[in-house]
Amino acid sequence: MFRGKNYKESAKLIDRSVSYDPAEAFELVTKASKAKFDETVELHVKLGVDSRHADQQVRGAVVLPHGTGKTRKVLVFCKEERQQEALDAGADYVGGMDMVERIQKENFFDFDVVIATPDMMGTVGRLGRVLGPKGLMPSPKAGTVTPNIAQAVSEVKAGKIEYRLDRTNIIHCPIGKVSFGVEKLTENYNTLIDAIVRAKPAAAKGQYIRSCVTASTMGPGVKINAQKQA
Repeated sequence: MFRGKNYKESAKLIDRSVSYDPAEAFELVTKASKAKFDETVELHVKLGVDSRHADQQVRGAVVLPHGTGKTRKVLVFCKEERQQEALDAGADYVGGMDMVERIQKENFFDFDVVIATPDMMGTVGRLGRVLGPKGLMPSPKAGTVTPNIAQAVSEVKAGKIEYRLDRTNIIHCPIGKVSFGVEKLTENYNTLIDAIVRAKPAAAKGQYIRSCVTASTMGPGVKINAQKQA
């Protein structure tokens, strides 16, 4: 694989054989960031579970204390009498069947999170085939199927993120920007790791967190010792 000059220079700062303490890892990530834009910092956590089994799924949502550094666009499905409430809370788009048709006919996807009231899930279910693969289908577990629209929208705007296993049993989540600095990134990391640990399925056996790696958008990965909280 071709690696650019900046990547190679950054990689020299990191010892691939070492799992760093969280604060040390984020210091390396910020030092290794050479891009001309404010890179996103991501966390990749491999778990000792099997996502093929329903009783070993790990999924939930958590509000990061410092947000992700990105303003996320929110679409709310609710009945007409509650649409103003959703807009007042900061929703970018609201609707019902009209929005379903817009997504189906116009391929409209200018949003990052979908929230729905429980009485709209029959309507939203028609979009399962297009929202599901994109990870946008509302879910009670993630707090995106709820009667409390205003609270749900406010939390997303404040930095609430959803975490879930992929097919390789890894959770991938943004936890901020390089410009946040070590302290804020570490606090966001601790909040997310705490949530993942609390979500450990009863059926999980052996070591739960197998590996934990952080990296900026263009930078090399840095291993974190997930057993240590900063």
